[in-house]
Amino acid sequence: MSDTRIIVGAIAGAFGVHGEVRIKSFCADPEAIGEYSPLTSEDGTEYVLTLTRAIKNGFAAEIEGVETKEEADALRGVTLYADRTHLPSLPDDEFYHADLIGLTVLDTGGAVLGTVRNVLNHGAGDLLEVQGADLKTPVLLPFTLQNVPTVDLASGRIIADPPDGLFD
Repeated sequence: MSDTRIIVGAIAGAFGVHGEVRIKSFCADPEAIGEYSPLTSEDGTEYVLTLTRAIKNGFAAEIEGVETKEEADALRGVTLYADRTHLPSLPDDEFYHADLIGLTVLDTGGAVLGTVRNVLNHGAGDLLEVQGADLKTPVLLPFTLQNVPTVDLASGRIIADPPDGLFD
């Protein structure tokens, strides 16, 4: 398992001229990002965030201490993390991406295929980026019940039944 923080969103720059920021939420319930405040950045800086209204592709929000458009623009690109203890528990068949990164991927015969290096989603579902010693390039394994029947967080492994030829 990774860290005790989970990525929940990002600051997309200023919204208006009075120090509000545009927030992109990565939460299943987009408005929930406001409930997880205070949020932190990669370097540990804390942001007390208050959503003010929904806008196109996100939310407008106020951040304590940010008063001007220039201060808000300076935060563009900041990734926002919530402490895991503030997030809801997930059902048994759902996982935070941070929990999957670093897990060992085995095939149904127990042979090691590699390690999950990242979880990607380009709109058609999650993909596990698997890297391994026997792989020239990372393999993108669709994260579906058919391809990944077992995720065992306690033992740090995934059992995969990949489509034929994917790991050749």
